[in-house]
Amino acid sequence: MTAQLTEPAARAWRADPYSEALRTGQGPLFLRRSDGWLLPLEVERWCAEPDSADATVLSRCDGPVLDIGCGPGRLVAALARRGHLALGVDVTPEAVTRTVRAGGSALCRSVFDPLPSEGRWGTVLLIDGNIGIGGDPGALLRRAAQLAAPGGSLLVEVATVDVDERVDVRVDDGHGRRGAPFPWARLGTRALRVEAADAGWSRAVTWHAEGRAFVQLRR
Repeated sequence: MTAQLTEPAARAWRADPYSEALRTGQGPLFLRRSDGWLLPLEVERWCAEPDSADATVLSRCDGPVLDIGCGPGRLVAALARRGHLALGVDVTPEAVTRTVRAGGSALCRSVFDPLPSEGRWGTVLLIDGNIGIGGDPGALLRRAAQLAAPGGSLLVEVATVDVDERVDVRVDDGHGRRGAPFPWARLGTRALRVEAADAGWSRAVTWHAEGRAFVQLRR
């Protein structure tokens, strides 16, 4: 997969109302399917300090860490404070700005673009639903395998329900403002295990914290 395949999503995330929500640190914000179903986006949590569920992710990070879709950078900044070499990647300039302001390092780039230290990241993160990036989890997991070091880990936040969904969505502020459509995916634990095995990941360890679900994979 090339970066061009994710360009519609990149344009959508760069546009308001998502950038505006990041600037203010407040929602409401949703992903809207074509049938009107809304997935709430937790902007306030993303813009706050890491919570206890995030702490379970941070404690599993080894070596240099790459956070794919870092958003406003709460995890990148926290990892830097813990002494990790950590880099966030996000297609939204406002997300990168907030990450740097919080004390982290970030690049405004797609995960499918060339990235620093490919094949040498000890831990790769796909948190806050970012397994959905590009709408093709298999391609994203294969890309993550290219980025991780041999024996490195991938920490993925998955849906708390058993779902395997590939759809087009729009960013929606709940007040009539919507971005352009782009592909997205939602996976539960079972679907992730299947996709991960096909992409060369193994040794899945699962856990739950504060109503959220996570999987750790090994390359």
